[in-house]
Amino acid sequence: MTTNTPTDATPRVAQIIVASTRAAAGIYPDRTGPVIDAWLVDRGWTVDALHVVPDGDRVGQALGAAIALYCDLVITTGGTGVSPHDETPEQTLPHLDRLIPGLAEELRRRGGASTPLALLSRGYVGVARGRTVVVNLPGSTGGVRDGLAVLDEVLPHLIDQLHGRDH
Repeated sequence: MTTNTPTDATPRVAQIIVASTRAAAGIYPDRTGPVIDAWLVDRGWTVDALHVVPDGDRVGQALGAAIALYCDLVITTGGTGVSPHDETPEQTLPHLDRLIPGLAEELRRRGGASTPLALLSRGYVGVARGRTVVVNLPGSTGGVRDGLAVLDEVLPHLIDQLHGRDH
């Protein structure tokens, strides 16, 4: 694992956390993590890790570990709905120092253009430890693609601002 300290020469480092009990158990393959990974790599990011973990506490543990490594970005996928096992928002919120509600709202709004079910997503977007952006995306490939389209428009500026490089 990489410990990323903020300098202009340091590549942007991300981790991906897939919240899926069935994918973690090998019942079916994860399809969303690779979409996020390819998107990040295409934009010059270093993807430090892609974790597939069961829903619940393991999501919070993986988030805590990723944030402790001072990566620039952690994207989660899955566990944002309203089923009894969807706990990604509850596992994420304790790690966030600051919320970015406008971005979370836009993720839902844009997703709603594809399917009204996107409005059921309870995901958060925020900043942890003053330097790591955390984004909860839905667990469907369509929801992930919609979310990444939103991030494409703001993520470089958000990261630059967070690290004091642009204001």
